[in-house]
Amino acid sequence: MSQVRPTTRVLIMGAAGRDFHNFNVVYRDQPGSRVVAFTASQIPEIAGRRYPAALAGAQYPDGIPIVDEAELASLCRRERIDQVVFAYSDISHASVMHTASIALAAGADFVLLGPDRTMLGAAVPVIAICAVRTGCGKSQTARWLSRLLKQRGLRVAVIRHPMPYGDLERQAVQRFACPEDLDAANCTVEEREEYEPHLALGNLVYAGVDYAEIVARASAEADVIVWDGGNNDFPFVRPDLHIVLVDPLRPGHETSHHPGEAVLRMADVVLVAKVNSASDADVQQVSETAHRINPAANLVRGASLVQLDDPEAVRARRVLVVEDGPTVTHGGMPYGAGYVAATQAQAGEIVDPRSAAAAPIAALYAQYPHIGAVLPAVGYHAKQLQALEQTINATPADVVVSATPCDLAALIDIDKPVVRARYEFAEVGEPSLGSLVEAFLKQRGLGS
Repeated sequence: MSQVRPTTRVLIMGAAGRDFHNFNVVYRDQPGSRVVAFTASQIPEIAGRRYPAALAGAQYPDGIPIVDEAELASLCRRERIDQVVFAYSDISHASVMHTASIALAAGADFVLLGPDRTMLGAAVPVIAICAVRTGCGKSQTARWLSRLLKQRGLRVAVIRHPMPYGDLERQAVQRFACPEDLDAANCTVEEREEYEPHLALGNLVYAGVDYAEIVARASAEADVIVWDGGNNDFPFVRPDLHIVLVDPLRPGHETSHHPGEAVLRMADVVLVAKVNSASDADVQQVSETAHRINPAANLVRGASLVQLDDPEAVRARRVLVVEDGPTVTHGGMPYGAGYVAATQAQAGEIVDPRSAAAAPIAALYAQYPHIGAVLPAVGYHAKQLQALEQTINATPADVVVSATPCDLAALIDIDKPVVRARYEFAEVGEPSLGSLVEAFLKQRGLGS
């Protein structure tokens, strides 16, 4: 007599991104599995909400609860969880295994879903930009790539790694073609940092929650898709050319974080970024490590060129530096391009904003004690954005150097002059990234 197979009770650990994607492509319609909950990390004010029924499918008429990751052990025991799926990025290998130990001790299996099971196919060629850590320079490289492709007469659609921190049902498929689309979607600072520079170049940007539909729509509008990755995650879309950045300002991080090491091992091209800012020894070290880990990949080098809109406004002044948020929070960098630009412009003093930090910002400094004398541009929700404004205005500085890629002064009222720091990718040496991309396009019969 046949026995009824018991339902596998699943818990997906995430940060409002890959967790939802993994659910959509693997578990949503899978018979024999029941996703009991998501847990939330990295992004504030996600816990306590629900993944909506409209996205969760027929098996989940009430949606799926999202709880704080701190409840992992008790949730596993209380809900008799059979399988814990780890589904977020840029976390040290040791931290992944500490998390696994909690799940295992509670009696659950610990699972990492791989690229082959979670990547979607596209109807047009895909070039992916990924990295071993947050803050390696993916975005500027993706912008450079989009310009090259458009110069060849190709229609480009950029698909961004998800950042759906608001109304998930409304954000299922997001298409951005102009700045007004960002306002209509009520985008956070973190979203604007990624989308605004692409829109300024005339790029079409897709993001959201339902990446099967996103890929289908982008494919219908483009000759080439550029996957502009987030954190150090591998792509949601199967790449035909996979470019992965390593950072000589953080030597050793090529193999220290999940899933960055896996991404490096998957690369077709390894780009050693920021060679203009790193020592020759560190450039050599990360180059040798990358070649040892992935000897089949082509190895190229690139620079990150930082410029201030008005260097004279910074010279000899007291300067508050506002950096790209993720780079100096979970990206682990003590400072970023803004600090480099301010010091190059001979700022009189870099003012540490800690003494003026509003409570939500002070909590970030406590959570990420590695941050130097800079202010992370965070604004995942209205209260955090208000705290950022309060901190900037309370800091005793003459001028603000803003290295966030979005126009921060358009979002909050800043009582000081703001000088923007901009950074762009530049090729260094041979073989060049451009020559490899050109060879790919020729092989595919693309471009003029």
